[in-house]
Amino acid sequence: MSVVGTEVPIQTSMARYVAERAALKYTFFGGKGGVGKTAMAGATALWLARQGKRTLLASTNPVHSLSGLLGQNVAERHTPVAGVDRLWAYEIDTRDTIERSKREIREKIQWFLKFADISTKADDFVESATMNPAFEESAMFENMVELMLKDEYDAYVFDTAPTANARRLLGMSKVYSLWVDKMLKSREEARSLREMLSFTKKKEADPLLEYLLGFRSRMAQARRLLTDATRTAFFFVTLPEALPIAVITRFIGWFHEFGIPVGGVIVNMVLDRRALGTDAPEFVRNRMRMQDDHLKTIREKFDGSVRAVVPLFDQEVRGTAMLEKAAGALFA
Repeated sequence: MSVVGTEVPIQTSMARYVAERAALKYTFFGGKGGVGKTAMAGATALWLARQGKRTLLASTNPVHSLSGLLGQNVAERHTPVAGVDRLWAYEIDTRDTIERSKREIREKIQWFLKFADISTKADDFVESATMNPAFEESAMFENMVELMLKDEYDAYVFDTAPTANARRLLGMSKVYSLWVDKMLKSREEARSLREMLSFTKKKEADPLLEYLLGFRSRMAQARRLLTDATRTAFFFVTLPEALPIAVITRFIGWFHEFGIPVGGVIVNMVLDRRALGTDAPEFVRNRMRMQDDHLKTIREKFDGSVRAVVPLFDQEVRGTAMLEKAAGALFA
């Protein structure tokens, strides 16, 4: 199968890919900024809802744009999308998670300082930990994992941050596991030493250890979900342009190394030769020639992995009517 007007053959379409994976539940969209990730995620969520699945469209991008895409505020809670049955949308807000994490960290540090008989204020440690630039990403990841583990919907569609951020976000499950294992080992050694030096055999409650064990369990569950090719797929969106192609080429390899299943590539905003005709302005003809060159590159680099070629529409993809149109092209 191939799309008329392009040089990109499609061996397994988006519709067929999803149909062949009945257990597919978690779908992620990523790519360079400005390639249309949010629109493709929205179109997919709408299509899944139209298939009868209770679907949540969620944004893990710190710069949210779902509310703008849907034309309604979805920032505060899981919000039913107007005009689409079985579809909810939610822009994940990290502020509450960050504050909750600060409280939890403060409590654990206060306990540990008392345990170790160290006379230092916990707030100093908390500020140092939460000023880390990765702290917001960590909070976003925990929110995403919490949504996945609650298992309240038939399908989850995530509009992620630009690929570099998404890479760190999804890679955190592995990083967290390594960190927690090291912390647990150190914690066990410290507890054993304290028990050896203690005159009493009474075992004290260890909230830090309990927290780490619970955290490791959640991360293990998240990693199992994120690396399960029957349930999870990450789709890269690109334009027929050099930079977006280079970005996703690099990161597809990285995702494979992390064991995150790559569902395929979606080529967005392709000029339609049939609609433009033969008397198009010189500028447009130049753009078409440029796109033709890059479509050839896409065919060579991602042979067999392209799931859809979506045209450049004459209107912005915004609102359910245009999302329906985009879904029709994406799942053609």
